Amino acid sequence: MRTHRTRLSFVVVAVTTAITAAACASSTAPSAPSTQNTTPSGPTFSQQIQAQILTPACVPCHTDEGRTPSAGMNLKTGVAYASLVNVASNGKPGATRVIPGNPSGSYLVQKLEGAADIVGLRMPRNGPPYLTDAQVALIRLWIQNGAPNN
Repeated sequence: MRTHRTRLSFVVVAVTTAITAAACASSTAPSAPSTQNTTPSGPTFSQQIQAQILTPACVPCHTDEGRTPSAGMNLKTGVAYASLVNVASNGKPGATRVIPGNPSGSYLVQKLEGAADIVGLRMPRNGPPYLTDAQVALIRLWIQNGAPNN
């Protein structure tokens, strides 16, 4: 009888240990994020800001093709970034077009949103319609993230 109890105790301990080990192995605690299918954190300049916003909405006036770019700001692909980031505004002394990390202080955002103290008209000049709230939010996020040239 004592041998039977010892074997039964051993089996109970073994089963309990196996269940505990299995439960620990399948924990629902969050794991480290996978890097296989991640996307860049925030909008890209070339694919989102340039291709989806600047080229269709701004380049018709801000180009050097057959004209002088409005406000001296050429927003064509390949030159737009250099015309925007850390560049002084031609229209408002002391203003900077894009200040990386500071969307509210960036004159580009102020012009797009039609801030009270801008010089001239809200952009795009042929609006309304102006850029959508989502488009302006994307530009704000890109600037907030440091206005990377990506």
